[in-house]
Amino acid sequence: MHMTMSRMLLGIAAAAALSTATRAQTLVEPPGSRQPIALSKPRVPPLAEAQWTDVHRQLVAKFAPGGRPDNGFRTLLNLPETVEGVMPYTVYLSGETSLSPRHRELLILRTAWLCGNRPLWSTHAARARQAGLTAAEIRRVAEGPDTSGWDGVEATLLRLADQLYRNASVTNATWQALSASYDMVRSMEAVETVNHFTMLSLLYNSLGVQPDEGTTDRMPTDVPYRVKVPDREPPLTVARIAPNEGNGIAVGRTFGKHPTLSARWSPRQRFVNRVSALSPRHREMLILRIGWNCRSEYEWAQHVGAVGRAREHGLEPVRIAEGPDAAGWDPFERTLLRAADELYRDAIVSDRTWEALGERLDTGLLISAVFTASSYRAISMSLNAYGVQLEAGNERFPAVSGR
Repeated sequence: MHMTMSRMLLGIAAAAALSTATRAQTLVEPPGSRQPIALSKPRVPPLAEAQWTDVHRQLVAKFAPGGRPDNGFRTLLNLPETVEGVMPYTVYLSGETSLSPRHRELLILRTAWLCGNRPLWSTHAARARQAGLTAAEIRRVAEGPDTSGWDGVEATLLRLADQLYRNASVTNATWQALSASYDMVRSMEAVETVNHFTMLSLLYNSLGVQPDEGTTDRMPTDVPYRVKVPDREPPLTVARIAPNEGNGIAVGRTFGKHPTLSARWSPRQRFVNRVSALSPRHREMLILRIGWNCRSEYEWAQHVGAVGRAREHGLEPVRIAEGPDAAGWDPFERTLLRAADELYRDAIVSDRTWEALGERLDTGLLISAVFTASSYRAISMSLNAYGVQLEAGNERFPAVSGR
């Protein structure tokens, strides 16, 4: 009797442990819980000018002001197609939107601070001064939206960045405050500025991009890292930005509300889905995992369904939701899912994961893998903020223990 009872208790304990393990597979700690740690040297060195081909020179002439590409640009030259993918949106959001230069730089600097990205902070602190921010105000960006001295619009912009980074969504109160000062065009531009510079931060962090030689601005090291936002609200059931009427899926028709922005955004998506040499199976694993972590059900539905066709690539969506510790993944695919989790939670791929990926992927594919997950982190944030609604017949998130 005593032995039988002991075995029963052991069985109960084992079941509880299994249940805990299952929950651990599906739940990833949200971003902003701890400050991202920047690398002190490149993983992918900037491409030296002596190695440039005519293709590289044409890209520099097209996208680099004055023909002087920064370290981030020269790092991406290792895979020239990424320059065509990322720079149209970067150039547009850095200097061509209808946002005031001051507001633009507040958003970029706060995003760089949240992501722990030193080169973007360095570059844009200098631009912020040109836009009229004082040294004290630039430091105050790191201190956050609740520090005294910001006007109402500026505090709202900083809260927008914090909520998008932490929750991959925006509260109704913050959206209403933004809409009280900004029309639809500027609201979208504000959201996209945060989201795209989050994407760049994750990419530059993981490639080890360093601040440019000669720059003097550095992120303050004596400001505590705090990201204080309300709990994430339930998903929207009505779109905040109603898509255009017509054919095509809702995300394209939503971005179509701002045609110039859509035209500059499209090359980033085209690189991931049309240009990158990453295998379709690995691409969809990264997209679905980052969409799951960001709780972007629209992204999930499209890539399980007609856009990504996950099952045609041998993927069972519920296992992606369960995460890298679920049964059935080979060691490399566990590592790939872990990279997506780290990019979401830590804003950087860890040394261990990077090294494991590098055993299978060359430099171009490593860049493509990080680009893919980071880009879809950004689009998840957009979809949630705008409230893009599921299409008829879309497959919803699976019911998984722990979610």
